[in-house]
Amino acid sequence: MAAFPPVHTWQALPEMWPYLAATHGTLIAVEEPHRKPAVTCTYTQLAQDIRQFAAGLSHLGLNPGEHIALFADNSSRWLVADQGTMLAGLVNVVRGTQAPPAELDYIYRHSESVALIAEDQATLRTLQPYLKDWSLRAIILLFGDELDTVLEVPAPVLILEQVMRMGETATWTPPTLGRADLATLLYTSGTTGRPKGVMLSHGNLLHQVENLHVVLTPQPGYVALSLLPTWHTYERSSEYYLFSRGIRQVYTNLRSFKQDLKRYQPHHIVGVPRLWESIYEGIERELRQQPAGRQKLINFLLSQSRRHILARRQWQGTALAPGSRLPAGVQLLLTWPFQALADRLIYGKVRQAVGGRLCEGASGGGALSRHLDDFYEMAGVAIVVGYGLTETSPVLTARRVKPNIRYTAGRPIPGTEIRIVDPETRQTLPTGQKGLVLARGPQIMLGYYRNPEATAKVLDPEGWFDTGDLGWLTPRQDLVLTGRAKDTIVLTSGENIEPQPI
Repeated sequence: MAAFPPVHTWQALPEMWPYLAATHGTLIAVEEPHRKPAVTCTYTQLAQDIRQFAAGLSHLGLNPGEHIALFADNSSRWLVADQGTMLAGLVNVVRGTQAPPAELDYIYRHSESVALIAEDQATLRTLQPYLKDWSLRAIILLFGDELDTVLEVPAPVLILEQVMRMGETATWTPPTLGRADLATLLYTSGTTGRPKGVMLSHGNLLHQVENLHVVLTPQPGYVALSLLPTWHTYERSSEYYLFSRGIRQVYTNLRSFKQDLKRYQPHHIVGVPRLWESIYEGIERELRQQPAGRQKLINFLLSQSRRHILARRQWQGTALAPGSRLPAGVQLLLTWPFQALADRLIYGKVRQAVGGRLCEGASGGGALSRHLDDFYEMAGVAIVVGYGLTETSPVLTARRVKPNIRYTAGRPIPGTEIRIVDPETRQTLPTGQKGLVLARGPQIMLGYYRNPEATAKVLDPEGWFDTGDLGWLTPRQDLVLTGRAKDTIVLTSGENIEPQPI
């Protein structure tokens, strides 16, 4: 394998595709087994498609620095559109097709987009009532053929292939981009008001590409199975990183996920707690279907196995609350035979249930329940938990496979600082004391688009971002999250109650 480019070699995210075409050109980059027809694309093909699409956008008169909306879902074409717009120097504004049409309308207009890339005609149809009020120089459909004559649109409509043909014959040189240049706008969910446009630069995204190696350790040709929305910052940055290491990205769906685990035997899965919960529930259902006597044995082995991993954490010094090693060592020896038997009878099947060769599973987007943390450790399945927000590109902290400190959100990834402060005074608190989590690093957003007031509320002049989360740091600098600051209920006695742990 060619050496990975040194940190700071790439100045803009799309610069990685020519490198990948040169080093891993014949490897499969993207596979869509459930698309009709199925799609398989090598790194060489992907790099060519990205460049052609970018050249086609330039031929259409779309200029560097302008904003273009990308309302579509997981596919290799989404990736071509995402990276093609960036290569052309455009700022893409991304959202999935399942968002309410009124929200997509707000995002398009607020972002000052000048063109639209949509999934298909069905997406365009849901947006038709709003199109007349949009500034639209062009509409590009990722999927479909001729436009339905019933649709009334105020701009030329092209399909992806047409833009690609324009780019194939165009004489074009990509614009020079730097790390400080805006790459994308990601709008927050808007559950507490109007969605805010998070401005992420090429440098923000490249920081993730260059530093997630402390969490996931892919090798060229490894398989990653993807289920999460690709436009979401967690899945998006994870994919960028995995692609940068030459992996094979397989897009699955809810209906096919279980069979694709067996078919593709992924080395990496980027998931949310609900995904890991659903796998656990499926295994639990199978165990409950066993005869009564066998169920009794299984439950006994599970209880002993849990005692084993808790003792092992104490012995290895990886427990959240370290204790005496000697009793832990005794417990470890006493429970080892039961752990070995459980591994033979139960955990081998668990590992097969996640494909049989999972190196690391990532969990983010919410807290992983302690019973899941325990269960996957008992089964020998490495789950690394990360923490971050859309505004932080997103990863701030993450657990490592070794040491994997359970029940925490892990340590800051390289280049990242975490401070725990008093929510009122903003004074830094001692290690182990709970307070408001602040973060600083190269992955922190540029700000909220056209919203300096909201930006000033969360981002101070020294670059510290207010996450709005409460937590504390262990002596090893592992972050333990306890809740959201805005959810805290203050009783008349002055006591603070946090609903999340309850």
